[in-house]
Amino acid sequence: MNIAAVREQISQAHQHERQTNQLKARLEQQLPHLHPSIHLPEQDAQGTLARFVSAYIDQVPELLEAAHEVAREAGIESQIKPVLKIAEAYFMQPPSVMQGHVGLDCLLDEAYLAHRLVEEVNDLYIQHFKQPLIPFDTTMANLIAHQLIGETFANQLDEVVHHSVDEMLNEASFAKESVEAYRDTLCSAETGAAWKRWPCLSRQLGVELGQPA
Repeated sequence: MNIAAVREQISQAHQHERQTNQLKARLEQQLPHLHPSIHLPEQDAQGTLARFVSAYIDQVPELLEAAHEVAREAGIESQIKPVLKIAEAYFMQPPSVMQGHVGLDCLLDEAYLAHRLVEEVNDLYIQHFKQPLIPFDTTMANLIAHQLIGETFANQLDEVVHHSVDEMLNEASFAKESVEAYRDTLCSAETGAAWKRWPCLSRQLGVELGQPA
């Protein structure tokens, strides 16, 4: 996996944003029209949202590295790594539905694909191991990103994710002796401690989902 190239892509997008304020302009336009279930602090709502988008994008390389490492320990690297490489490819070679998109503003779309892909793999992992591949709750952050991207386009991206997972993972992926051996280590204190550094991203940054006011 070429995580360094993903990080470089993100770095270039940050530079593009500093030069153009493209993301800032997009968020300023969206702020009055956000879904009422997205709760932001009254002071600096636009800044909070911008920090959320930036952190959501910045977290992708570390998320992919962590998922890859845990899959390797679980003995399912050969099954999981191709899926993670798809998430990596979303940044380096975006799907045709995102052609022409540039900048930090547009990396939100690619980050959404990567986060959703890991979320889907996590769901499969829970089915087989009764706990996630990585105990990092991206559900709320992904729902917020879904709203920022827009229902129609985000649904198209979800279809890309579902197709990728369906193509790469199946029941046989988890039916291995190495997987069974790994299952026995999942309740260890060391495993739990290793993942305490993964907080709920959206809550950490002051963005919440709730019932519309």
